[in-house]
Amino acid sequence: MSALLEVSGVSKSFDGFKAIDNLSFSVGEPELRAIIGPNGAGKTTFMDLVTGKTRPDGGTIRYGEMSRDLTRLSEAGIARAGIGRKFQKPTVFEAQTVAENLTMALRAARRPLDVLLRRPDQGAAAAEVAARVGLADRLATPAGILSHGQKQWLEIGMLLAQEPRLLLVDEPAAGMTSAERERTTAMLVEAARTRAVVVIEHDMEFVRRLGCRVTVLHEGRVLAEGSLDHVTADPKVIDVYLGRPEDGVEARHA
Repeated sequence: MSALLEVSGVSKSFDGFKAIDNLSFSVGEPELRAIIGPNGAGKTTFMDLVTGKTRPDGGTIRYGEMSRDLTRLSEAGIARAGIGRKFQKPTVFEAQTVAENLTMALRAARRPLDVLLRRPDQGAAAAEVAARVGLADRLATPAGILSHGQKQWLEIGMLLAQEPRLLLVDEPAAGMTSAERERTTAMLVEAARTRAVVVIEHDMEFVRRLGCRVTVLHEGRVLAEGSLDHVTADPKVIDVYLGRPEDGVEARHA
């Protein structure tokens, strides 16, 4: 498994607060990776840095075979390079149908005319993506009346329609029912068979279902890395994130 994303010595401060502190780690392709950690650990800032929303104070973020430094690309350029991001709150076009949302997101549908005039092949491609995210029977449904979980799936589908090599997903299980979480797990595991998928999550049971390598962040650095069983047995992780048994909590929210 080759490295698709390499973060090397990256730091970022906001008004004197060091959100990311000499952070270094890599993500392979294909790979499914979970990132956990307490509030203020730097998880969201990490995603902001990778997608170009925020610029680092130092360090490099290299991507792909050509090791392009993402810190030199615009947000749009990073997206065109094959990096997609899903925020915690789903963002879909609620007045448009599932099919229309997916068609607008298709990698081929970039010119205004392509978006306005849907071709038969685009309809077939949208239907194929809908089937992958469990919305095959909702193609004609306006996105606004979907359940919260279905909106999450639609947004994941819209990102998959862009054929990203790296998909960043922020707390996909938040607000979902147990059945929705199970389907979301299967969806992300399947997506990671052909690309890199990085999931930020605080639901330990959801992370366990993913069955992937886990990176624990704390104060902008990697605190521990490995299987979920490995990192949750680490005394440092227990102290700063999980809490001791006598605390009466299983995990502090990230």
